[in-house]
Amino acid sequence: MELRNLELFLHLADSLHFARTADAMAVSPSTLSRAIQRLEQEVGCPLFERDNRTVQLTPAGDRLREFGRHLLDDWQALRHELRHVGEPLQGRLRVYCSVTASYFLLPDILGRFRARYPQLEIKLETGDPALAVDKVLSDEAELGIAARPDALPGKLHFISLQRVPLVFIAPKSTSPVTRWLQNEEPDWERLPLILSEQGLARKRCDQWLRNRGISPNLYAEVAGNEAIVSMVALGCGVGVVPEAVIDHSPMGDKVRILEVRPALKPFDVGLCVQKRRLDEPMIRAFWETAQQRN
Repeated sequence: MELRNLELFLHLADSLHFARTADAMAVSPSTLSRAIQRLEQEVGCPLFERDNRTVQLTPAGDRLREFGRHLLDDWQALRHELRHVGEPLQGRLRVYCSVTASYFLLPDILGRFRARYPQLEIKLETGDPALAVDKVLSDEAELGIAARPDALPGKLHFISLQRVPLVFIAPKSTSPVTRWLQNEEPDWERLPLILSEQGLARKRCDQWLRNRGISPNLYAEVAGNEAIVSMVALGCGVGVVPEAVIDHSPMGDKVRILEVRPALKPFDVGLCVQKRRLDEPMIRAFWETAQQRN
């Protein structure tokens, strides 16, 4: 059995999506299919059930997934043990986070990490913070900076880096939105709301509105908190973002925080990694460096 084929199989076993695995593992779809076929020939039975819409593990595939994870973990541990004592860590780590997190959380960690491990390369991908956990679970990133989900997946380890308030924001300048903000209690059912498409901020805002019996006037759904701040600053509506986004946005001085009761539940922002990968030397080094900030 080739280890590379096993790595491809394990990613596919988690993603259950051929195109997504091929893209994440930098292989062509045909190469991925051949690798799975070779494994199926070697074990003598199908590993996946496939049709035009879905991909599912067979019972044999599920058993191979558990075996393969232990095998690769043991192989990585053995390679580490056989390294020459004092040999510096080398390789590349993929880290995923939002643009805002790259401003206010990563610089301190990366500065200390680069000073200790100058030969390690960091590949940083920024994007919608709601995707961070999925990026780590699908092996598209080794580490992610994310808001801790209310129900943390069992496969993940998480360490908290900072507590961040979640707030409603409105434009500072006069705009069509102003008329619904003039009273002590905003006219929530008329206010145009600009919210995240998905993720923890959206869930907590939706719950806040439901608890108060408010039928929201949804103006826009946006991927990424930075865009929400910009749209609110332009007078398009009222938004919900982590307060740290305002502090680091070039449009932050053009919005104001609305005082609401009860306040939205704050975010616990931190670093997440798959438990099974935490013993890999590069990942462990980054993890320990991040912990020392607390």
